[in-house]
Amino acid sequence: MNTYEYSGSLLIINIRSLLQTGENPQIKKGKELAQIEHIDNAFIYIENNVISDYGKMDEVPSQYAGILKAKMNGDPHLHEDINIIDAKGKFVFPAFCDSHTHLVYAGSREREFVDKINGLSYSEIAANGGGILNSAALLHAASEEELYKSAMNRIKEIMASGTGAVEIKSGYGLNTADELKMLRVINKIKSDSPICIKSTYLGAHAYPEKYKDKHNGYIEEIINETIPAVAQEKLADFIDVFCEEGFFSVKDTERIFETGIKYGLIPKVHANQMGFSGGVQVGVKYDAISVDHLESTGKNEFKALINSNTIATMLPGATFFLNMKYAPARQIIDSGIPVALASNYNPGSCPSGNMQFAMALACIAMKMNPAEALNACTINGAYAMGIEKEYGSITKGKKANLIITKNIPSMDFIPYAFTTPFIDKIVLYKKSL
Repeated sequence: MNTYEYSGSLLIINIRSLLQTGENPQIKKGKELAQIEHIDNAFIYIENNVISDYGKMDEVPSQYAGILKAKMNGDPHLHEDINIIDAKGKFVFPAFCDSHTHLVYAGSREREFVDKINGLSYSEIAANGGGILNSAALLHAASEEELYKSAMNRIKEIMASGTGAVEIKSGYGLNTADELKMLRVINKIKSDSPICIKSTYLGAHAYPEKYKDKHNGYIEEIINETIPAVAQEKLADFIDVFCEEGFFSVKDTERIFETGIKYGLIPKVHANQMGFSGGVQVGVKYDAISVDHLESTGKNEFKALINSNTIATMLPGATFFLNMKYAPARQIIDSGIPVALASNYNPGSCPSGNMQFAMALACIAMKMNPAEALNACTINGAYAMGIEKEYGSITKGKKANLIITKNIPSMDFIPYAFTTPFIDKIVLYKKSL
């Protein structure tokens, strides 16, 4: 696999099948989630970093035919600013949109991995000073430059596995200074990375040791100090809360959301990972763009989500790593609720940002079919990040972050052969930095 960064125009020809096409792509839900619009034996033309045209090779417009003829004749002067890729036998589709990660962090937590193997629960590890508090201590000791370098390595890693847009959360700072440090790192990644980055303030991830027995004091710090500082520097697009028993209650979440919304931040929620926390309902109440995790989803959650504008985002990598019960994806889909899939890349519960693996888990463990999984990782993932007008489908005017596969037998091969590299090229526009 290699990253193909182009600075001029780009014409990709002889595409076996161009997937996720359409000029007015809407969020996919219900039976629509299993539908992949496509064009066989196709071309796509990219200009100024956006999709300019696409269609069938036997209907290629005359201007592109002229370009091809000049290139085939070896004329070095005609159309020298236009690159051509022959994708014969290959699939082309939008790069993955990963709408939930924590990939800015310091150090790793394999010691806790061993603790899990030896029988300790996630809650027990957290109670012993591990988990998020462990990451907070490591992050506090790290400089912005150290965090930036390690995070950019992870960005390169997820790019190599097909991600073209990613949301990154803070949440390992747990005080104003360190949360701002994380968000500044994310902001620098935004300016330096060729992929789309969205940022989320997640100060309400855990209670720091300072506020172990004074939870309201930390909430007051979030509301009165950190959120205004985040807004003043314009460091975040979203605000998130870990709404779970032992962490932040529904009432806490409401207070934090109300302040975040006042400062222009859009809500997201870590909801119902460990139990029926009320996180789904409070997310819907505040028109959250997504509620994420959903391992515990019952009739009250379904009632809240149906006919709402909130996307149910499932994180099967974390469920796998923690050996928990998976979210009821089949029931959620069949209820007509839009779903997205994300990696949840983080050091504690999912040290992987590989969306091919997330797709495989969705198919194997949650009984989604490959087309549903692909939609959940592309167009629906884009909606869960608020970037659906620019990413997630092959649409004229959208950004051209694309995957060109190897010569694989079918699209279903991607989650089926879940450790087999399937990507020939990631097509990204080369920024002038």
